[in-house]
Amino acid sequence: MRLTVAQALVRFLAAQHSERDGVEHKLFAGCFGIFGHGNVAGIGQALYEAELREPGALPYHQSRNEQAMVHAAAAFARMRNRLSTLACTSSIGPGATNMVTGAALATVNRLPVLLLPGDVFATRVADPVLQQLEDPRAADVSVNDAFRPVSRFFDRVWRPEQLPSALLGAMRVLTDPAETGAVTVALPQDVQAEAFDWPEELFAHRVWHVPRPVPEPAALARAVAAIRGARRPVLVAGGGVIYSEATEALRRLAEATGIPVAETQAGKGSLPYDHPLALGATGATGTSAAVHMCREADVVIGVGTRYSDFTTASRSAFGDAVFVNLNVAAFDAAKHAGVSVVADAREGLGALAEALTGWSVGDGYREEARRLAAEWDETVERAYHLGHGPLPAQSEVIGAVNDVSDPRDVVVCAAGSMPGELHKLWRTRDPKGYHVEYGYSCMGYEIAGGLGAKMAAPDRDVFVMVGDGSYLMMSSELVTAVQEGVKLIVVLVQNHGFASIGALSETVGAPRFGTRYRYRDADTGRLDGDVLPVDLAANAASLGVPVLRARTVQELRAALQDAKAHDGPILVHVETDPLVPAPDGGAWWDVPVAEVSTMDATRQARKSYEAAKVNQRPYLTPPPQR
Repeated sequence: MRLTVAQALVRFLAAQHSERDGVEHKLFAGCFGIFGHGNVAGIGQALYEAELREPGALPYHQSRNEQAMVHAAAAFARMRNRLSTLACTSSIGPGATNMVTGAALATVNRLPVLLLPGDVFATRVADPVLQQLEDPRAADVSVNDAFRPVSRFFDRVWRPEQLPSALLGAMRVLTDPAETGAVTVALPQDVQAEAFDWPEELFAHRVWHVPRPVPEPAALARAVAAIRGARRPVLVAGGGVIYSEATEALRRLAEATGIPVAETQAGKGSLPYDHPLALGATGATGTSAAVHMCREADVVIGVGTRYSDFTTASRSAFGDAVFVNLNVAAFDAAKHAGVSVVADAREGLGALAEALTGWSVGDGYREEARRLAAEWDETVERAYHLGHGPLPAQSEVIGAVNDVSDPRDVVVCAAGSMPGELHKLWRTRDPKGYHVEYGYSCMGYEIAGGLGAKMAAPDRDVFVMVGDGSYLMMSSELVTAVQEGVKLIVVLVQNHGFASIGALSETVGAPRFGTRYRYRDADTGRLDGDVLPVDLAANAASLGVPVLRARTVQELRAALQDAKAHDGPILVHVETDPLVPAPDGGAWWDVPVAEVSTMDATRQARKSYEAAKVNQRPYLTPPPQR
């Protein structure tokens, strides 16, 4: 079959499918793209021809920012439990490097996305072409080599003959739950347009099986022995529980054994918030219930978590506990010198439940977990209804959105102060109802991520919660939502600065420096003048999005109800007081403080920092030998 490289690529992608538990999914639901001279004649032409030849086989979606389209693809993959994703194509140069941040986000969060950046001429007949980086040390280097450290698979197709092996290698990684992340296939622009005679079997319907590895019996026995020897075990549920669709298996294990469950950002929703064994958020942004139970735990069972420093409160959360790590990735299962059980989360939890039949924690321990969780829920209720004025607190905004949303609705967030508050306060009622990107915590993810989440789950309302700082980083995909008729409810929280880093700066002795949006004062020479007259609601309206303004919590609730009834994208603007802290769960996060300073605030912060450091542990305790 004689096709160009780009035409062959598009036809191949349309024929790829994933399968798990006997259910087949299209691996690529479409392709985002921004065209330039590096891909318009290749992939652009091929996508256009494909739409005419076979409508719907690989739909094209127009984006406004290359980074944003990768975020949208990652969010789509997350909502689909990594069984489907979107491809993203860019031109060479800045179009390609704009995708690098999105690639890092996908890889950090273990989310499959396929990146197809244009590249320089393979023939070098006109070097240097527009936007080409010249490296005097190596003529085969281009800016696309920046994708190598942030991709789980990288290849550059210099010749048409290389395309099949590159594509098969890319699909292998995209569908491997232990290896997945960003996959980059760089495509020189002249090669994209080059014709070749392809074997027809390259374009056959192809199904990639997504495995559910079962635990090795000996590893399972070691894990069971450690758990049976525990008096105060705690289970930490990570994103692997959600992606593996293991929430029901987790519930059965928890109820049978009485082991309470704390949740990471990616694992939030593993249990409904009101389950008696649900401790809520763990780690640096943890609830008081989870912080206490984790600190007193003698065995920590980590399921599908990579143990980021927020999960471990910078290795101060768990004391001298023994770790049992169930993870599909051996790299994560081996962390903290734990008992390593390499397996799919659902299969591993089922095996643990069977092996622990008849064993349970004491009744008093169950009751302690239930009581502490109930006490935290009362704290949440107070935070949701503070009655703060004249501007509402951010916790009240979160409460209003939580109350108005339906159980299957999705909240999306990524950076700033809201992710931490959402982790502690949001009452999750559905495993896919909480979508906070906190592996890379990338400002600008929110609206693009909300777009991808809604495309993946059109039957759910998606609430995008974004601060003014993140909105200013990237609001471009509001235009894509308008163009595609994708309903997003964007809650824009205006607090005139970087609230999260502003609060953090207070704790490290640099009070609010560089975190407020202010004019430069003529007298002091610093950025501490009047508030900038920025109207982000007017900006959103100029992009074609209807805007509702709310000044009070009551007006906000009414606006959110109106937004739910709206058909397309809509934005609700509310101003908050950035100086009202959320309830503190009692955990810590290691951010170094200057060791010497002439400022008293910094010296005091250093004393507090050194006092907290003594609680850090190396997590090197070997598990007990059988």
